[in-house]
Amino acid sequence: MPKAEISWKRVTEDGEKLQVYVQRVKREWKFFHRAKRFENWQPVSEPPLEDWLELLDAVQRLVNRRRYQPDDEERVRSQIRERFPEADV
Repeated sequence: MPKAEISWKRVTEDGEKLQVYVQRVKREWKFFHRAKRFENWQPVSEPPLEDWLELLDAVQRLVNRRRYQPDDEERVRSQIRERFPEADV
């Protein structure tokens, strides 16, 4: 069972609106997206840096609300550094 769900909306480079949804299952984050409300969620195997940074921002806010532990935030940071070494996190 997923522990928590985080979602947001963003606009792609093509100008298409996209809903992004992230589930935390154990220590792994699973990303999904869809274009419209009633479409099925499609899994994203390689989410872009923009989505990872949005997830990091959401986790930081949830740490302040005590829904996550500070080490969860650090795990997300390390995953970003691992996938995107050029990113300044």
